[in-house]
Amino acid sequence: MPEGSYLYCDVSLPVPLDQPFTYALPETLRHRVQPGGRIIVPFGPRKLTGVVLRCHDERPDVAIREALRLIDAEPVLDAELLALARWIAGYYCAPLGEVLRSMLPLAADVRHGKVWSLTDAGRDAARQLVLDASPHDPAVEILRMLDKRPLSAAYLKKALPLADKTIRALERRGFLIGEQVQAERDPLRAPSGRLRIELYGNSDGLKLNKAERELRAFLELHPGSHNLKEVEGAVKNASLAARSLARKGMVSLHREPVAIASGPVRARHTLNAPQQAAFDQIHAAISEKHFHVFLLHGVTGSGKTEVYLNAIESVLAEGRGALLLVPEIALTPAVAGQFFSRFGDRVAILHSAFTDTERSDQWRRIRSGAASVVVGTRSGVFAPVVNLGLIVVDEEHDGSYKQEETPRYHGRDVAIVRAQNAGACVILGSATPSLESRYNVERGKYTLLELPGRIEERPLPTVELIDMRQEFLETRKQATFSRKLLDALAQRLEAREQTIILLNRRGFSSFVACRACGERIQCINCSVTLTYHKRDHRLLCHYCGYAQKVPRVCPKCTNEHIYFLGLGSERVEEELHHAFPTARIARLDRDTVTGKRQYESILHEFREGNYDMLVGTQMIAKGHDIPNVTLVGVISADVGLGIPDFRAAERTFQLLTQVAGRAGRGSIPGIVLVQTINPDHYAVRLAAAQDYAAFYAKELAFRRALHYPPFSAMANLLVRSEQKEAAMRMSSELALLLTPAPEKLKIMGPAEAPVPRLKNEYRYQFLIKAASRKALNELLRQIHNFAADHKWGATALVIDVDPLSLM
Repeated sequence: MPEGSYLYCDVSLPVPLDQPFTYALPETLRHRVQPGGRIIVPFGPRKLTGVVLRCHDERPDVAIREALRLIDAEPVLDAELLALARWIAGYYCAPLGEVLRSMLPLAADVRHGKVWSLTDAGRDAARQLVLDASPHDPAVEILRMLDKRPLSAAYLKKALPLADKTIRALERRGFLIGEQVQAERDPLRAPSGRLRIELYGNSDGLKLNKAERELRAFLELHPGSHNLKEVEGAVKNASLAARSLARKGMVSLHREPVAIASGPVRARHTLNAPQQAAFDQIHAAISEKHFHVFLLHGVTGSGKTEVYLNAIESVLAEGRGALLLVPEIALTPAVAGQFFSRFGDRVAILHSAFTDTERSDQWRRIRSGAASVVVGTRSGVFAPVVNLGLIVVDEEHDGSYKQEETPRYHGRDVAIVRAQNAGACVILGSATPSLESRYNVERGKYTLLELPGRIEERPLPTVELIDMRQEFLETRKQATFSRKLLDALAQRLEAREQTIILLNRRGFSSFVACRACGERIQCINCSVTLTYHKRDHRLLCHYCGYAQKVPRVCPKCTNEHIYFLGLGSERVEEELHHAFPTARIARLDRDTVTGKRQYESILHEFREGNYDMLVGTQMIAKGHDIPNVTLVGVISADVGLGIPDFRAAERTFQLLTQVAGRAGRGSIPGIVLVQTINPDHYAVRLAAAQDYAAFYAKELAFRRALHYPPFSAMANLLVRSEQKEAAMRMSSELALLLTPAPEKLKIMGPAEAPVPRLKNEYRYQFLIKAASRKALNELLRQIHNFAADHKWGATALVIDVDPLSLM
């Protein structure tokens, strides 16, 4: 839209209401507001940050409020990203404001808080209590302070240790009212260690204090950019003086770029014949500057990353940008090492384990064009890459590309739509492509490129299935490790080689039960059993986070005979320590890792040979290239097969194939030992044979027979409420709307969800299969409108389009 002066703007806000809100523009903003920029506006008692969608002069019929402040001088979202946001909102039935919030990692720019003030009743109470109550009563102190002026929650907490509890009590009595506030964060308030200072402008005619004069003199003697924390060692009060001079326009202060950790750097490889053939096709498509999707199917260790790197070099040579998506935080440092060595400071990293400030810094580097190569996890698909020419989706089959909260988008599918709009190429890489992607090759939508062997003609690992039923018959013991796996572990220790042990289940024991009455201890918020975590000596719900101490007696019958059943990665680690007391063992799962730095630390130590064994969940199964790993042990290949989900076999096949691929990536051939009680199940058997083609044919026949994706479009509807009766009533109302089912649609439900109660909400489920994507989208829009018309709660209805999990 051309620049001009407008009276009103439509703003999308991060609230679960699927509509824009119109605000009047004060005179100071009428020439400055543009679509794609962020603006702070009043919303009820709160102040929210929204994104401007449109500027206009059309006066609404209803009373409107005035916008407060503009955050961005230039739009942070261009027309292409705004169009992508609208597509996501429409396709995934999500409020546009929630989509836009997911797209912008700029929370560090805005300061959030709550300001408390007295109501009329509170004012009366303040005067009465000051007369009657003890002056040391925290309620009296808060009322007395607020009687003078409104105060922030942060200020009150600092002034009074028990402020939180007292404020809640006063609010319940109607004495206080809180207002959510948002304001632009002052960039000069960053810590000194995160700021760089440089001389700027001159001091002619300006009066400076002693510290300011000394700082100016230091910068004149030492030209260039300096870390402010280091300058403080040479100039007294440098931090205060620097911020004062920056406001006067006499020095420039800007944030220090974030240092990104990266993994090991491999030497550049000459492409082998299959790699070169794949790259030649990609290079030709990039040169044509037309949208094209390639499915790069290469076995584990076949050198897919080297093809990606060469393709990105081609794009950069054309003056365009590239985006690489990886599924897990753990993969990012490993991949980053290759990219920094090849592309230097043109690389930016985006993922959710960064702080808000780190993400904002990286995002701005990309937006300015300083970084033309972006490596990111799922939300990296929204990176504002200038002149985008290529998107690579590594491990495209991975379930972590699907977001499990609103907006429930799939990063791979959004990447393809974004590339189509930009006229860019897409490479989907995997050793175990999803059925949907592989089927799109058959339909002519994607081009298949294959890397059938490992680089340097290394052999694939030898995979052997161990039938744990037979093991029990021979040993008469219910053991975690088979004899063969224990022998192989001992041999690797003796040879100073490394081992990866996989069990895709956290904790020590799966559940706790009473031997007398059989009672299992369940979560108070969810209809699932609690998992025992021995290190913390507590029972934990892996869905809602509820925790409790391990009971000494059964809560139902008070019997003392409590016992622990099932197996988790924590118990595997403990049993390995008992079996191999001298071994150095590490564990990698959600319990040992809470941020990117712990991931990096554990993986780095393992890669450097400081651990002999690495135990973990699916985190350890993909992407890691550690040459000294010659043995992979899978404790139970059957963990995921019993889940009531049509994708269970596909996920099991993918996980087993991926973890097997961690073995033998160096000069020594690898061995994989897979323990199972279902050795004849086709997912387990074909993963052991590493036969993707046979698995694809078998699974596709099953999907075709039952009309599951890719032979239908699918949506999962969840109706939920904290009151069971309300959830059942809404489910019944929706069932009446959907009866009879429209043409070309099959509707199953309502039924209790596989986990009927989750996070204190009762859940009922509908599953919709459609022969026509258009018919499905029309029905979902009708359902969405039905819920809005009947004034269901904002979170009562969950619409999950193309669900990856039916739990």
